[in-house]
Amino acid sequence: MSIRSRRWFPLLWLIPIGVVLLIAAVLVARWARELPEVAAFIIEYPGAPTIPPDSPVGFPWWLQWQHGLNAFLLLLIVRTGWQIGSRTRPSTFWTRNNDGLIRTKNPPRRYGLTTWFHLSLDTLWVINGVLYWVLLFATGQWLRLVPLSWDVVPNALSVGIQYLSLDWPTHNGWIQYNSLQLLLYGFTVFVAAPLALFTGIRLSGLWKPTWMFPPEKPVRTLHVLVMLYFLGFTAVHVGLVFATGALRNLNHMYAGRDDESWIGLIVFAGLLILMLVAWVVARPAVLERLAALGGTVRK
Repeated sequence: MSIRSRRWFPLLWLIPIGVVLLIAAVLVARWARELPEVAAFIIEYPGAPTIPPDSPVGFPWWLQWQHGLNAFLLLLIVRTGWQIGSRTRPSTFWTRNNDGLIRTKNPPRRYGLTTWFHLSLDTLWVINGVLYWVLLFATGQWLRLVPLSWDVVPNALSVGIQYLSLDWPTHNGWIQYNSLQLLLYGFTVFVAAPLALFTGIRLSGLWKPTWMFPPEKPVRTLHVLVMLYFLGFTAVHVGLVFATGALRNLNHMYAGRDDESWIGLIVFAGLLILMLVAWVVARPAVLERLAALGGTVRK
């Protein structure tokens, strides 16, 4: 078994453990829904939170594009992060040119080619995220992601029971998310994403450690946990998109329309093809040429 396999093999146990726990949760949820108290609770709290008066309806074009770009970047970010985590010594290194727009007093640091690609993708992801935050608050879309009343808690619990029992809650995501979606989407945007950014900065070496920086080992562990959260969130998110009405859900996010036409599915399929092409094309020979545009590449 290679060094990379030995390092990541313990994480593979999470897959069968997760499957067993999921099956157990489904059985418990289906049993619980037969209880009169739980049935009454779901009737009282069906899952929809209180809608703010000025909450927007639908998804604007910029959100559709940024959602697709975010998925594209995250795929490659996770791939390169996994490769960096293997701790294999890089065969090719990149050093930034120090005579361009960015100049530093000290000589630029040398990075492995995979680390350079990871940081470049991270930079694009952060730019996309900052723009997303600005537009989110400028257009009122933040109202779809931030709970404004405490009824979101019992409604989210109700939605969780409904999902686990495989009897999906009925709601229209074009108008509003259900309470569990609201909490998870909000957590992803406002907690998980900043954690990924700040732990990544600490590990990147872009800034020298000071007393304000936590130790590297717990930060690295947290960075990996955030990556696993994004993987788990994406798997569940995509699974539910297809299980609860694929055509309408994909139209919401990729076509900006609330119907069951095939446009959203076609756009989503095109995005998957683009992601597959990027995965195949991102070979060392190609990355070396790209890296050479902004620095020196040496083996």
